Amino acid sequence: MTLQVTMMLCDYGQVADGKLFINGGGWSVVDAQTPPIGIAMIVMVPWDRAMAPLELEITLVDEDGHPVVQGVEGARNPVRIDGRIEVQRPAAQPAGVPIDVPLVIGVPPLQLAPFGRYAWQLRIDGQAREDWRLAFSTRG
Repeated sequence: MTLQVTMMLCDYGQVADGKLFINGGGWSVVDAQTPPIGIAMIVMVPWDRAMAPLELEITLVDEDGHPVVQGVEGARNPVRIDGRIEVQRPAAQPAGVPIDVPLVIGVPPLQLAPFGRYAWQLRIDGQAREDWRLAFSTRG
């Protein structure tokens, strides 16, 4: 089995007791000057991939797939979030059953172009898949 990921944009989310709690989830249009948002996700980690770190990278890209940069002139950087998870095998879970890992990534406000199309592109251990893209548009 390969890694499976389900992602959703939300106004706010948190993880508690191994579950996702999502407020204002499932939207795909936002103001060009975005409020703080959350990227909620469930990563289904195959049993044989547990006990080893997984490197996560989420990059904001434009409709052409180019990284979006923010900041003042001379200090512009790609909008990117890096992280690492290491999944433990739950004692009560049968061998071979994938392990679900709920995550919420907080994103600060951003200034994007109006009427643009963007996507958060997830990579895990350097691998990216088309279904690991979370697309959205901006209003004027």
